[in-house]
Amino acid sequence: MTITLEAIKAEHTKVADMIAAFEKQAATTEYVVNAATITLSPSERYAGLIVGENGEPDYHLVLLPGEAESMDWVAAGKWAQEQGGALPTRREQSLLFANLKSEFQSSYYWSGEQHEKESGWAWCQTFSTGGQLNGHKYHALRARAVRRLILQ
Repeated sequence: MTITLEAIKAEHTKVADMIAAFEKQAATTEYVVNAATITLSPSERYAGLIVGENGEPDYHLVLLPGEAESMDWVAAGKWAQEQGGALPTRREQSLLFANLKSEFQSSYYWSGEQHEKESGWAWCQTFSTGGQLNGHKYHALRARAVRRLILQ
């Protein structure tokens, strides 16, 4: 192998690019979360902060009291609205499993999300293992309601 000035310059450029990429990934990121006072009604539970697509804080999630048993997906959504909230999204269910698992039975709970391609199916989560799957909307599952406190 013959070493040339062009080969040395090419390797130098590659190393310089690697150093720049390393320095960029090593830079710290700072998140500012404004202090918030969240007033909870009796038996409500604070679940945590949901971050948006760009990693910025988006909203706070509150688990409402009460639980519905043995409802199809449409009835569960109506029930959640009657409680003053909505069925949680899949992301919210993951947060609920992580932070408030003890508030749930080891059972399947409806999410508020329909399956992307199959209109007769919707997503649910088991609170025994945290797994998410989709089921027929006519299945009778449990439901919990949440409310969202949007950050200003």
